[in-house]
Amino acid sequence: MRALGFLLFFLEVQLVVRSNSEDAWCYDSQDPKCGPTHWKELAPACGGPTQSPINIDLRLVQRNSTLGPFIFRGYNSVPPGPWTLENDGHTVLLHVDAGLQDHLEIRGGGLPSPAYRLLQLHFHWGAWRHTGSEHSLNGQRHSMEMHLVHMNIKYQSMAEARSHANGIAVLAVLLEEQDLENPNFSTIVASLTNVSLPGVSNLTSTFPLASLLPGTSGLSRYYRYMGSLTTPGCEPSVLWTVFENTVPIGRSQVAQFQTVPQTQLPGLHPRPLTDNFRPQQPLGGRRIWASPGASIRGAAGPSSNHTQGGLHWVLLGLGLSLWLWHGP
Repeated sequence: MRALGFLLFFLEVQLVVRSNSEDAWCYDSQDPKCGPTHWKELAPACGGPTQSPINIDLRLVQRNSTLGPFIFRGYNSVPPGPWTLENDGHTVLLHVDAGLQDHLEIRGGGLPSPAYRLLQLHFHWGAWRHTGSEHSLNGQRHSMEMHLVHMNIKYQSMAEARSHANGIAVLAVLLEEQDLENPNFSTIVASLTNVSLPGVSNLTSTFPLASLLPGTSGLSRYYRYMGSLTTPGCEPSVLWTVFENTVPIGRSQVAQFQTVPQTQLPGLHPRPLTDNFRPQQPLGGRRIWASPGASIRGAAGPSSNHTQGGLHWVLLGLGLSLWLWHGP
């Protein structure tokens, strides 16, 4: 009887462990056994055909005149707050207060009506001297990437929005490392020490979110494609906007993100969270659209005219040489 009880206890423990392991996901820098190559075992959509992030090849993008300017509501003001900063073990998230979501919205920019309201923003970064952005332009990645996650106001919850095409709109901002600190990130960076363990902390103050975005002219230079969330369950319900213009961030500020601890077993000293980005996914048959102000390149490359012109003069010179050689 005691043996039977022990066996039942052992089986129960195994079920709990298996359940916990199936619910867990991570990046390769945390543990390759639950890294991105295994996400489709947890969430089948992660193995689907319209996944994110991607490389934006400027030879493949197509101009789209309907991608006009964005209209930002509440982005230029200093909300009363409070905002909370969260270390969820995979990234650092800035949650805007639920009572303010109606006042932080975007519309226009070729997005479906009526509007999208901001829920949170979060960051992806690399290890020391490693690039950490998820998207790239012509194969060029940057130190960090910031995602501002918006939900279509037609839906009541993020869970509902995830189940609808175009339910989510994410603004992706590439952060370029520089020597000088960017004071617009100071409030967030200063609060990173308050989330030295996975958990939530109130932000000391709020600020205009527009200060984290590219300048006015840069907001009209962007690329648009249909993709997915870049973490499980990878639902293909995201309208991605990737701005062409980068936003500067100080090298010391990037280093502060690289000290944020990841989720760790109790009793163990937490390791820094680094390289928290998903590998880029195949474009497949999807199209990438460019706003009227964004850069594009012809399929033959920017130097094709120069090459053809040079070849023209070489052939002309060769013909003239032959004519002089044989005489008139």
